[in-house]
Amino acid sequence: MKDLVLVLLGLVFVGAVGASAVGRPVVPAMFVLGDSTLDVGNNNHLPGKDVPRANEPFYGIDFPGGAKATGRFSNGYNIADFIARHLGFERSPLAYLVLKSRNYLIPSALTRGVSYASAGSGILDSTNAGKNIPLSKQVQYFASTKAEMEVAWGSRKVSKLIASSFFLLGTGSNDLFQTRPKSQADVAALYATLVSNYSAAIIDLYGMGARKFGIINTGPVGCVPRVRLLNATGACNDGMNRLAAGLATAFKSGLATALAPTRLPGLKYSLVDSFAGSQANFDNPQAAGFLNADRACCGSGRLGAEGKCTRNATLCSHRDAYAFFDNVHPSQRAAELSAQALFVDGPTQITTPISFKELAHQR
Repeated sequence: MKDLVLVLLGLVFVGAVGASAVGRPVVPAMFVLGDSTLDVGNNNHLPGKDVPRANEPFYGIDFPGGAKATGRFSNGYNIADFIARHLGFERSPLAYLVLKSRNYLIPSALTRGVSYASAGSGILDSTNAGKNIPLSKQVQYFASTKAEMEVAWGSRKVSKLIASSFFLLGTGSNDLFQTRPKSQADVAALYATLVSNYSAAIIDLYGMGARKFGIINTGPVGCVPRVRLLNATGACNDGMNRLAAGLATAFKSGLATALAPTRLPGLKYSLVDSFAGSQANFDNPQAAGFLNADRACCGSGRLGAEGKCTRNATLCSHRDAYAFFDNVHPSQRAAELSAQALFVDGPTQITTPISFKELAHQR
């Protein structure tokens, strides 16, 4: 299956604080690496007819400032946008390939940051190979960006900026749908490879000066509409959810070891337990403000999940009442609630060892 990704954070803890007003940013820039939940247009600039893109209606129908498809797999903003707003920016930094096409990469990198996220990508280069920018190449693009920044601004200033910037990462779910482990040994080997490669990418970024990492863990991908469609009753796929839950646990323990202060002095991170935060709420979506948590707002057929979201699809009229906009991705409202939960300090906190808010204010 193509591009089945982490999409379930929108069902977490509606007691979160309201969205932060845009103001003076608390970090100098934000750099984003990950999959379609964070992509803001990179895939629109990739060649190939099989590249997943959100470049036509009804994507962007509620995008602020005028309905338009922007490359976001959402009816409006995605979670990267709302996290950026909590940090004081207007929205997510622009996509790397968009900035390159406009010859505006360095001005943006020095004042807002850059998004390298790509729909369909994973931790492994083999995940949907040739149809996205894999994590390893996203890291390479950041290295190239840093080199250009240093030419324009000097290495000392750039080092200070990068050390204070917020690095948002969200990937791993697509990798699960490219593999079919046949035994527990296969599962263990898969987890070990993903944790190792993910840790290596973060350590590479650390080596280039990054110090603040907000990491979104894998959620219950067995509950997205496209997966529910495979079940006659429309229920979640327990096998996929067990695989995702195991990976979330592996990331939590593996990253804690790999990113320990004794190994990487000065590194701070916040890891989102999106699986635990999402799963319990499927039994009571109304508590999260949704009238529908198992059907796509934009699509066709059963659960709205049999067809893609296009200008010819069926579109729901009350989009904020749906947890999912298309058959795998959250609605704008779900993304907004997700971002709120990540910045909460208190009993509803789903981040460890600190919240995104605390991470952003680290010195």
